[in-house]
Amino acid sequence: MGQGIELHPQCELLAPLLGVWRGEGLAQYPSLLGEFPYGQQITFSHDGRPFLVYEARAWLLSPSGKVLRPAAREVGWWRVDEEDIIEVVLAHMFGICEIYYGGRTGETSWELESSAIIRTDTARETTASARLYGILDTGDLAYAEERALRGLPMKPHLSCQLKRIAG
Repeated sequence: MGQGIELHPQCELLAPLLGVWRGEGLAQYPSLLGEFPYGQQITFSHDGRPFLVYEARAWLLSPSGKVLRPAAREVGWWRVDEEDIIEVVLAHMFGICEIYYGGRTGETSWELESSAIIRTDTARETTASARLYGILDTGDLAYAEERALRGLPMKPHLSCQLKRIAG
């Protein structure tokens, strides 16, 4: 988590994200599985250099909340330039790499839009993505993502509310 290591000054506007967050959300795949619940854990950490390390793991849940199986996983890095523009590089386990740009929309909220998406031959077609992260008054992290999948326009894809469990 970077405990005992000073956060790089360029990462200060991302400091509220640091920690391990876990919760449940709703996934929407209009072209594939429909709508279903999922669990997620997101970790933001640092090692003193000018970026945050990001890792997200998800698992499918039954309607009663029972874990069915592992689902998506992604890793990446969040950087902030001298003009407070956030750059995010993500790699997904299912064959997609994305570059996002964005910024802070409030003291504890951040909005990102994809600038580039590349995929392997076997990955599902994704042409655009946008993400919104925000710390709620409760201290929870809320996360929402829209995606253009399989030839469809941008649509809500994921939304989740997570509690800080460490950090």
